[in-house]
Amino acid sequence: MHEGIPIINYHVPKAFVHKDGRLQGMTFEIVSAVYDDKGRRKLVPTGAADAFFECDDVLVAVGQENAFPWIERDCGIAFDEWGLPVLDKDTMQSTVPNVFFGGDAAFGPKNIITAVAHGHEAAVSIDRLVNGEDIRVRPPPMTNLVSQKMGIHEWSYDNDTSNDQRFKVPWAKAEKALASIKVEVELGFDVATAVKEAGRCLNCDVQTVFTESVCIECDACVDICPMDCISFTVNSEEADLRTRLKAPARNLAQSLYVSGGLKTGRVMVKDEDVCLHCGLCAERCPTGAWDMQKFLLKMTTAGPACRDKTAVPTPRQGVPA
Repeated sequence: MHEGIPIINYHVPKAFVHKDGRLQGMTFEIVSAVYDDKGRRKLVPTGAADAFFECDDVLVAVGQENAFPWIERDCGIAFDEWGLPVLDKDTMQSTVPNVFFGGDAAFGPKNIITAVAHGHEAAVSIDRLVNGEDIRVRPPPMTNLVSQKMGIHEWSYDNDTSNDQRFKVPWAKAEKALASIKVEVELGFDVATAVKEAGRCLNCDVQTVFTESVCIECDACVDICPMDCISFTVNSEEADLRTRLKAPARNLAQSLYVSGGLKTGRVMVKDEDVCLHCGLCAERCPTGAWDMQKFLLKMTTAGPACRDKTAVPTPRQGVPA
């Protein structure tokens, strides 16, 4: 769009049109998006006349799909209606116990981080399988919380809040970029802008930790919170609780942080969806009920640590045990 190229949606490639051995253009079937009761999209023909676009060259960039014609359908591996293997989403195991899938071949196109995670989980599953253990049992990860407090009003991380908007990466002018394929389109940040952009980090590894036993319900944290994400209220069912906060928590995909009962019978509720991890609540709290603690998560890897029991190796002859 930046380069003046129109984006034409809901046109599915149908045919290359040739005349006298030369490409004349392409025809496209016009479709519309229809969603089923599970929110899955399907492109359905509208019945409108095919669209024709004249062109000299065509660059095919419509993505790729999984294709498993090399897997015999009578081998025991089940496939769903989309041609993807039926898998256990936690273990990556197929309907043939010793066959595992990962990456785009498992649940369709995602990203490289997801593919690495699939490989990690499959490796744990395979390790437990070959050692005769239940692969559906996933060893818990190692977690740790460490306070970041260095003084009454000082933390070991930068907690300054800012309303800066995201900095856009500068691009080369379209006429220059289109003139040569060797021209870099995204120019990148200069050092000063890169530092400012990095300063927008929300310190997601630093968590607000609340200890209800020392809270005096003074509401100091409520007053200072820049996002109005802390509320003290009477507990109730989650659907009702979300509507009675200082700022209604409308993102149902994000869990609420709800404390145990306080001295007045109320609870503290924090909307994690909008928390900036700035630490102002912990700075203002007169009793230390709030603390900012760095969270470390270390997942179990394939090997002896992922098993329920670790076999003791038999000492080799002549080698001290």
